[in-house]
Amino acid sequence: MRHYLPEFSSSQPWHRQIVDRVVLLWPLKAVGTMIFMALFFWGYFAVLNNPLFAAVTMPATFVDAWIPFSTAAFPAYVSLWVYVSLPPALIGSLPSLLRFGVWIAALCLFCLGIFWLLPTAVPMADIDWTLHPEMAVIKGLDAAGNACPSLHVASAVFSAFWLQRLFRNIDAPRWLRGISAVHCLVILWSTIATRQHVVLDVVAGVAVGVLFAWLSLRQVERAGDTI
Repeated sequence: MRHYLPEFSSSQPWHRQIVDRVVLLWPLKAVGTMIFMALFFWGYFAVLNNPLFAAVTMPATFVDAWIPFSTAAFPAYVSLWVYVSLPPALIGSLPSLLRFGVWIAALCLFCLGIFWLLPTAVPMADIDWTLHPEMAVIKGLDAAGNACPSLHVASAVFSAFWLQRLFRNIDAPRWLRGISAVHCLVILWSTIATRQHVVLDVVAGVAVGVLFAWLSLRQVERAGDTI
């Protein structure tokens, strides 16, 4: 199995490079992504079901009142799982793929550690969730303790930075980079519009995502790896 893209790949049009990158190491990428998500959810629910202390309710701000509840936010909310799968699918070398996996795992462990040590919950929303079956499923699965920082937001922001770097490397058009950035922003909005998080959770999640993205991409640059 080839671990790097062929040298001529970088001279091809951006859309052809995307195809080459998706095909490269695709069995490892597919299986690795599934295993990672399975392990993540196992650890996620283990932490939420066994917090060290009782969850503290996060305060809502005036900005939260400006963002109304919307069932239209549900597709954007669940689209995170597609969005975070894009960077590993497009990475063009085994070393960078492994570095991405290590750093996204570190981000998740960092947030899970906070959820275990300092559990927080969102304020109770005055909404009859039985009227919104799609949201009732999420509310039924989740437990208190995972509010701040928003891991949903942190992983979206982390992935957005990696996607921007990947798209620049293949000289992708600005509109494609713009779509990626807008998608990330919509995911951030959806976490509040679904009442899964409050604004302070989102701000903290953005900070975590930016920090881990900066650290990971700096390491890749110093190692001279092909992203």
